[in-house]
Amino acid sequence: MTTTDISPSAPKPTVEALELQALSEICQLIGSAVHLDTTLSKILRIVHDILRMERATLVLLDKSGEKMTIRASYGLTVQEEQRGVYGLNEGISGQIFQTCSPFVVPDIQSEPLFLNRTKARSSIRKERISFIGVPVMLAQKPVGVLSVDRLFGMDVSFEEDIRFLTVLATLIAQFLSLHRAIIRKEAVLVEENKSLKAELHSRYNRHYMIGQSKAMQGIFWSIEKVAPSRATVLLLGESGTGKELVARAVHQASTRKDKTFIKVNCAALPENLLESELLGHEKGAFTGAVSTKPGRFELANGGTLFLDEIGELPLVLQAKLLRVLQESQFERLGGTTTLTVDVRIIAATNVSLEQAVAEGKFRNDLYYRLNVVPLTLPPLRERSEDIPLLLDHFLRSSNKRNEKNVKITKEFLDFLTAYEWPGNVRELQNLVERLVILSDSGWLQISDLPDRMFTAPQAVAALAPPAAGGVLPPASGGKEGMVLKDMERVEVEAALKRHGWVQSRAARELGLTQRQIGYKMKKFGLQRPDPWQ
Repeated sequence: MTTTDISPSAPKPTVEALELQALSEICQLIGSAVHLDTTLSKILRIVHDILRMERATLVLLDKSGEKMTIRASYGLTVQEEQRGVYGLNEGISGQIFQTCSPFVVPDIQSEPLFLNRTKARSSIRKERISFIGVPVMLAQKPVGVLSVDRLFGMDVSFEEDIRFLTVLATLIAQFLSLHRAIIRKEAVLVEENKSLKAELHSRYNRHYMIGQSKAMQGIFWSIEKVAPSRATVLLLGESGTGKELVARAVHQASTRKDKTFIKVNCAALPENLLESELLGHEKGAFTGAVSTKPGRFELANGGTLFLDEIGELPLVLQAKLLRVLQESQFERLGGTTTLTVDVRIIAATNVSLEQAVAEGKFRNDLYYRLNVVPLTLPPLRERSEDIPLLLDHFLRSSNKRNEKNVKITKEFLDFLTAYEWPGNVRELQNLVERLVILSDSGWLQISDLPDRMFTAPQAVAALAPPAAGGVLPPASGGKEGMVLKDMERVEVEAALKRHGWVQSRAARELGLTQRQIGYKMKKFGLQRPDPWQ
């Protein structure tokens, strides 16, 4: 143990020097403060440690504004703090509060106004204890009282103590003002957040998901019905239809919404790591396992575990998953202790599990255990009325992200509404993001779209075969056969001619909507011939 040598000739610090040191440390403390009560307690500790002021206490108005309670102290026990409750006209603290003036009690034993309500001084064996208090003023109004004890015999004048405590009370008042401003700001942000959520909820329907189509209304209804239960949910549908969004909506609408939501993509991890990710592992279970690691089931305890691409789960893990679903129990990899968890499972797949069962790639018993409440998400082509809403949302988000103000033309909107999206909502979102980034004109037009969207196989898949005896003309340019776009034009024109250019009938034959065939006529420059020519 080392000690610091103090020269006998070193001068004793003056009271002014000690006060400056205390104020300097207090200012630094306030400048880096995070928590109000902790900082106030540290301030009072500095007062004690540097200036030897005992039982430093800060009493403040409570929320009712009818009494004062101890907000921070140094040298008092918890029980003593709890006893420190004062009326606004009660005792010395009440007098300081009412008069907004400092008050000194040279000897608390001879002062009838001194209540000693905390009982903190009953065990002190001193001839005399002095009490000094100053008001804490905020906006020229009292909000509390700062007080300290001085033991008799200290070579410091009351005037010096009052001066220092008044300065300190001013600093504390400013700190309280800053804290209250932060609280008000946070309250405003909370209200703005609630308002924004309400706006999103009204604009994008329930569960903060976009969709007003009949198909999506059915999904919303199913979410509300299944969410409060403990049932396992199996989400089915093509890639990009929003299965993760639905899984989160089920979690948020359930009683587990305040617990953890954890996602695991069963296709993204190799088989030798997937078991460790799901069930965890013990230290030394395999090479590289330098410590015990909890799995996703443990981390999701009390909450929801979303198993995406469940159809890609290896057979060896399917048996272990089945046990967890049935018994809520498992062992970590390399461990012997059986762990019990309470986890709600939501699984998703874009492949046919029934076909996988028939091919021996998926366990039949696990399939039926997962398929308690199946929800099939509609592809985007079956909810085309939602495309304008989705497009508006993605365009707003992308503009904000990229600090742009890109808009769309009516023809662009009509085309995207009629387009049969193979990649569903995800394809639409990525397309909008890419076009906004690349846009120079500030407008998105049909000419900005990639060529694949005009020559995709699905563009003619819905077209009827040519009429009996119909002969397709050769492609322009002398090439054998014809390009897909020319084939589509010929079929649309032939159908219109067969039905006397009545668009609704031609659209019905081709399996198109009236809007779609109207767009295709404009696209190919098709017009009903003038009968007078």
